[in-house]
Amino acid sequence: MRNITERHQLILKKLQEDGQVNIQDLSDLMEVSGVTIRKDLKLLEDKNLLFRTRGGGSITNPYTVERPINEKELIKREEKQKIASAAIALIDQNDSIIIGSGTTVFELARCLHPTKHLTVITPAVKVTMELCNRPNVDVLQLGGLTRPNSSSVTGSHAERILEDISCGILFLGIDGIDLEFGLSITNLTEASLNQKMIESAQVIAILADSSKFGRRGLGKVCNLDQVQYIITDKGVLPATVRQLEEKGIQVIIAD
Repeated sequence: MRNITERHQLILKKLQEDGQVNIQDLSDLMEVSGVTIRKDLKLLEDKNLLFRTRGGGSITNPYTVERPINEKELIKREEKQKIASAAIALIDQNDSIIIGSGTTVFELARCLHPTKHLTVITPAVKVTMELCNRPNVDVLQLGGLTRPNSSSVTGSHAERILEDISCGILFLGIDGIDLEFGLSITNLTEASLNQKMIESAQVIAILADSSKFGRRGLGKVCNLDQVQYIITDKGVLPATVRQLEEKGIQVIIAD
């Protein structure tokens, strides 16, 4: 049995190593009850040393907030460009893809120069504007109400079009990747459209910089077992990569 100071030191040490901790794991490791660990996490959160999450704690705030697209474009720009470049290799022989909304997947549109015909389906107006005159690219712009924060359409009109579509790969940007909660974004209406896009694609590839891990948005998009690829940057924790690979997801680190 460890005293409270020893427990807190160990919890903070594990947080520094892995970025997050699990109540059950800590309980087993320190041979104390889950109730005791929850009290420890509460005390550490009160001291602003961690953020409590469902089933544990995190070194970073697990809840994300919606930001305007022009503000998000300035965040981790270099990492997003590298992620997009790495994602291009997944298109391969596919003749149809979906590009979702968000600044990371927009970088994919910027560097997309196919040598063969490719149909791109997208809810994102910026993606359409980027690709509408690109050689070898046909763009199907989904219709609906355009949200100013994301420059992307949402709603039943776009969702109905997707019911009649089947394509190779969906390249999806998200706001949060949580090993328990799954993938999420900050807007509920866009979450609903993303769910429809997932149903229309054979392969799901998530493009997300490392700051998205361990975070949650308001609207859940899907569980991790629905995803085949996650493309991210070298800032992702090795322990997180290992846990994702154990779930059958191929993690690609853009360099």
